[in-house]
Amino acid sequence: MTAAVEVENLTVRFGSVTALEDVSFTLKEGGFLAVLGPNGAGKSTLLKTLTGLIEPTQGSVRIAGNDARRRDSLAVSYVPQLKTIDRQFPALALELVVSGLLRRWPWRISKDDEVRATAAMKSAGVADVARTPIEHLSGGQLQRVYLARGMVRNPRLLILDEPASGIDTTGEGEFYHLLEHYQHDHPNATIVMITHDWSVARHHASDVLLLNRRVVGFGNPDAILKDELLRDAYGHRGHKHTMQVGS
Repeated sequence: MTAAVEVENLTVRFGSVTALEDVSFTLKEGGFLAVLGPNGAGKSTLLKTLTGLIEPTQGSVRIAGNDARRRDSLAVSYVPQLKTIDRQFPALALELVVSGLLRRWPWRISKDDEVRATAAMKSAGVADVARTPIEHLSGGQLQRVYLARGMVRNPRLLILDEPASGIDTTGEGEFYHLLEHYQHDHPNATIVMITHDWSVARHHASDVLLLNRRVVGFGNPDAILKDELLRDAYGHRGHKHTMQVGS
């Protein structure tokens, strides 16, 4: 199978601080990678490097065989953890989704753009709030609107930074169901996602990257989500998700 993501000897430094050191892994096209590790492990730095937003200090990152810094020519979408849009901004949910299609704010929406955005919102389960001002959206609805914004260009690589943050347990299950449906409808699509929930990684991911600035483990969830490797990454036993790993 074609490699969707190839990371080789990646090191990222910010001044005297090393965020990532000698990170290497290859993710096949159509895979679902869960990235886990403690706070400060370099997870968000890795995702931003995959999008080309951060340039490697050493090493390389290739997406579908191309340098990640050539992101403008690639179907790559990034859904950040922190939503920077002002909730008081007078905008509709539909406009926010269209902005992901145009890569700018849509002061005017064409019929074709509206059709594509509406289809993405339907896939994300929020077609019914298309004309709702973003200030009136719940946290879960806003998260799904951002997912629709990420999916609207049918990206080959969808990068998610803790996408279920702020969603209740029921909504979280529905959210991951939506991701599974997206990959079912787009068999070549690849997902890379940061999560702190080991159970989510076990039940939804095809591969797990256990990270603490360096690679602690990479591979099948059953092989990586073991106590010894988790202890190496987190530095202790008894993490609150440990019981979920075997559930």
